[in-house]
Amino acid sequence: MATDSNNTQSPTDERAVSYPKLFAFFIPLGLSASLVTISHVIINSTLARSAQPELIIASYAVAMSLIGLAERPAVLLRQTCSALVRDRRSFRAMSAIAWYVFLCIFAYGILISYTPIGNWVFANFFGVEDEQLSAVIDVYRILMYVSIFSGLRCLYHGLIIYNRRTTWLTIGMVIRLLVMYAIAQYYLMTDQVTSGRVGAVIFLAGMMIECLVSVLEGRSLLRKKIPEELEEHPVKRQRDVFSFYRPLLYSSFIAVIIGPSITAVLGKTDQMELSIASFAIAGSLTQLVQSFFSYIHQIVLNFYRIDQTRVFRFTLFMAFIPTLLIGLLSYTPAGPLFLQHVMGVNEQLLHASLQTLRIFMIMTLLFPWLDYCNGILMLKGQTKVMVWSQAANVTVTVSTLLICITATPGWNAMIGALAQSLGFAGELAVVLVLLRHMSDDATRIGPFKRRESAGA
Repeated sequence: MATDSNNTQSPTDERAVSYPKLFAFFIPLGLSASLVTISHVIINSTLARSAQPELIIASYAVAMSLIGLAERPAVLLRQTCSALVRDRRSFRAMSAIAWYVFLCIFAYGILISYTPIGNWVFANFFGVEDEQLSAVIDVYRILMYVSIFSGLRCLYHGLIIYNRRTTWLTIGMVIRLLVMYAIAQYYLMTDQVTSGRVGAVIFLAGMMIECLVSVLEGRSLLRKKIPEELEEHPVKRQRDVFSFYRPLLYSSFIAVIIGPSITAVLGKTDQMELSIASFAIAGSLTQLVQSFFSYIHQIVLNFYRIDQTRVFRFTLFMAFIPTLLIGLLSYTPAGPLFLQHVMGVNEQLLHASLQTLRIFMIMTLLFPWLDYCNGILMLKGQTKVMVWSQAANVTVTVSTLLICITATPGWNAMIGALAQSLGFAGELAVVLVLLRHMSDDATRIGPFKRRESAGA
């Protein structure tokens, strides 16, 4: 479903887009995304201070990797709502799709948590030992509710973002972090960090608080700002929403294979617990830096039709910052100082995490441009392309994992970082090729734009 007609702008939006306007829209989004990652840093640093950090972080990380299967479809509600919802009628159609998603997430969680399926998956796919199975399942029984609250939060995020009230995303995240930090300190002061369940409880409490803030602000917008029905708006029924959401959903089902695959392969390295723990820590730091730049697609969705050149230049300015920051953490004393004094990581885990972080620099270089191109695809309603690009990502990632675990199992967590980075490279390559060959000549992506034919 094309979204060209879905992005009708108000008269004030038709003015040339200034850089201050882009920054005012983008910075609250970036801050909220970065704060999401800080929440994982809080959890990992809390678990790292336990008596058996590698074992406990590994149990939490394994359960979290399977949560991705449920949370990715929920997170896609944010992009879908932001792109399609313009009145209350379209929001009702969007909400109906969202509740179907929530019911599926809940059923999935019950199957994993309370049937033999969960034990089989964790034991056979992730290589969890019998004595650790109950600990991993206990963590998952709490985390399964995180995905539902995350999806509800993302549904209202779409409303908030389109109405340019992005500061509320930052406010919600600040409150969430304060709650999570307070709970983490309670566990540390009472010396109760004895299992991965602690991390799951901290995460769930924070997500519930953020969800509450988003729902309250979103409902306020529905009452005060959003009209009942816009006659020219084509999104009126559930099928109008689903035609846009379905390809995103398919691509997410393909993409969620990546996390469990990496965890499973790391479980077969020379030092399993160290590999999983160091990958989790390096990954959380990478996401802490990269997440600030993960809303570039929203800049495209909201401003690209108004001023394509300025949006591209804005992206060009922002794109190399995450790689520079990860380089500072990887190759200067700032990285070891942060890992030791902020996250409480011991010497062996610190060294392994830094090695993994250096490999992740490849991914941070590629991600902003992938997000930029995906924003163009969503703006044009070409979400079907994402199915093919995600398939390329998974293919490259899994192939790299299999090659590395066979040839160099001693690389430990670096195997996962390299595979994930090369997967992003494969995904970006497919997106660029398909954008280049789109028949619509209005598609422009800066230096990647199609050359005009000689007779044009």
